[in-house]
Amino acid sequence: MKYFIGIVPMAEYKSKVSAFRSRWGNNNTDEVVEPHITLKAQGGLTKDLKWLSKVKKVCSETNSFHLKLEKPMFFGEDILYLSASSNNLLELHSKIVNAVAPSQELIESYFELDNFVPHMTLGKTSYGLTKQELKDMAKSVEEELIPYPILNVNFVRVYQEIEPNKYIKYEDIPFGE
Repeated sequence: MKYFIGIVPMAEYKSKVSAFRSRWGNNNTDEVVEPHITLKAQGGLTKDLKWLSKVKKVCSETNSFHLKLEKPMFFGEDILYLSASSNNLLELHSKIVNAVAPSQELIESYFELDNFVPHMTLGKTSYGLTKQELKDMAKSVEEELIPYPILNVNFVRVYQEIEPNKYIKYEDIPFGE
């Protein structure tokens, strides 16, 4: 059983992103997981859930903050995403990774800490799209997903894998304002 932690955009924008993703018939990204900004990848989030209380403690000491979604970018040629920026997001990511304390090997393999790139995935070749479809999708982003919102972040969502490549909400963890 795998877990990861994300930040969920407001319902209206989440629906807009899902509708955009679904315009490409081969794109099964929404079947894998709802639109979210990745905060903490799977490394160290084990099925014994010992990490969960540590994440809750970090969140209880965190104040709400703003996050800005921005222009589309690529990881290589295989993943298209909306970039996200916020100094608070980077700080929260670091605090959660340090609290969970995955091995250095896991930190590196999941691109965390110094290699962390906040993002909202729009499509991947491993989720059914071709590289050309991703390029076409990237051209349409500016027309269809702007204006990019500024999100008020006051909780994080823990996702649980219920079957291979299918994640659902496990628990929302509010910040301790």
